[in-house]
Amino acid sequence: MSKHLASACHFGACTQSDFIAPTWAQNPHVQTIFPRYLVKHPIVNTTNERIATPDGDFLDIAWSIPTEADNAKALVIIFHGLEGSISSHYAKHLVHELNQQGFISALMHFRGCSHELNITPRAYHSGEVEDPILAITHASKRYPKLPVYAVGFSLGGNMLMNLIAEHAHRVAVKTAIAVSSPLNLSACAKRMEVGFSRVYQRHLIKSMQQNLLTKLSVLSADYKQEMLDTLGFSENKVAEVVSSLKTFYQFDDKVTAPLHGFKDAQTYYDQCSALPKLANISTPSLILHAADDPFMDEKVIPNHQQLSNDVAYELSAHGGHVGFMQGSIFSPNLWLSERIVCHFNFINEQQ
Repeated sequence: MSKHLASACHFGACTQSDFIAPTWAQNPHVQTIFPRYLVKHPIVNTTNERIATPDGDFLDIAWSIPTEADNAKALVIIFHGLEGSISSHYAKHLVHELNQQGFISALMHFRGCSHELNITPRAYHSGEVEDPILAITHASKRYPKLPVYAVGFSLGGNMLMNLIAEHAHRVAVKTAIAVSSPLNLSACAKRMEVGFSRVYQRHLIKSMQQNLLTKLSVLSADYKQEMLDTLGFSENKVAEVVSSLKTFYQFDDKVTAPLHGFKDAQTYYDQCSALPKLANISTPSLILHAADDPFMDEKVIPNHQQLSNDVAYELSAHGGHVGFMQGSIFSPNLWLSERIVCHFNFINEQQ
């Protein structure tokens, strides 16, 4: 991707993206599902670092450091999506591209997502910023001379926009990018109950249910009882109750909300949707979204009045959810990683 694409970023406006899906990949489900199967995954070597949290738990950070680390351009903090990890295809592609372009990257795993369950009842959600602030602070102290950039995918992107809208003074983030993010959580939860989107919902809910039950089985006796009490579940009925939660709204209402101090799912959605907060952002930020994203609808698309002068919103007609696949069907590639790194290069050159 050429430099001028990033420099064409229009802050304070909603503009048409430069991404154009090829004819064979204009179906949103092709864009959402097939990048992980059709696009060859790069080999990514990362080193895990475990850091302690103030409440006695831990966070796992996957580091990727280029060969010439002394000449690194910047430190990029990455936040994955719901049930994602460093193993997610989009994370691998971005980490590889960043490494090739001379950026140090650090992907923070949300609690329970690093293939080892955390040890306290607390988990993560679309507005939980304390763990990310801890990770950013820790990583920036490791490389104090480097500017810090951040990018979040899906849930991680909505969280990141919340963070820089309300807590920018607590971190040294110079620029932020949100990709395919559910900026209106309530609207997105409803969208996932319609049509083929229910297939994605079923897949993710199944994973969330299994993780919750597994977590309850490995927690210490005290933490397990604390979690059951918070959720209002009886131990002999917990499997039955969890299996009855078929939608995001039901899961968020019975698990996510009470576990993190919200009255109910709607309160969680109202307080943690980043859309109403975009006007408060003073950190140069880029939001990338596809109009055909099957995880959301037009209610996530901001109007001009909802953007601050430091937020650029790029909308493409096609791209699905964290897809943005281009090229020929025989040799496809991902536009997304190139666009993200291009923006970071542009910001780096302005400093």
